[in-house]
Amino acid sequence: LLPDGPVSAMSEEFRLLKRDLLAELAGNVRGNRVLICSAHSGEGKSFCAINLALSLAAEKEREILLVDADFGKPGVPETLGLMDVLADPAMAIEDCVLRTDIPSLSVLPAGQRSNNDTEYLASARTEMLLNRLTEGRPDRIILFDSPPLLAASPAAVLAGHAAVALLVVRADRTTESALRDAAGLLK
Repeated sequence: LLPDGPVSAMSEEFRLLKRDLLAELAGNVRGNRVLICSAHSGEGKSFCAINLALSLAAEKEREILLVDADFGKPGVPETLGLMDVLADPAMAIEDCVLRTDIPSLSVLPAGQRSNNDTEYLASARTEMLLNRLTEGRPDRIILFDSPPLLAASPAAVLAGHAAVALLVVRADRTTESALRDAAGLLK
């Protein structure tokens, strides 16, 4: 999607998804955190995460933070991000958030790869850091672009930090058994 671009069939699809998502998040006790996941890689998860973030960023009085949580295949390698802050308590997570040219959209890179990514995500520090990202910002929505559920354990752990999980399925490619297995990991 192009910010302020013409209305297209795809932009309308993301608007419909956005409306349902905003209704689901309204008053959710788990906050404004959304996990965007898929069973396998190559199913369009990152495409959907980016376009949903752009669609949400068009909302008035909303702030969107897109978190690259695909630690195995980070979108911006060699950049400090979430995993670095989880590993180093001296780092401030706010210092790793990157502003974009869209005023209401920011990005938090994945950070350096770690052999302990699942353990870091399961720690109490993760919840504390996520709370810091929304502290004083009740209109901030955090979107996690996660690793594939059936390929990496961090996605299932991230689901525990999210209010809503969106499971991306590629038509004629994702098998029913993979879909069931992935949905089972979302608890």
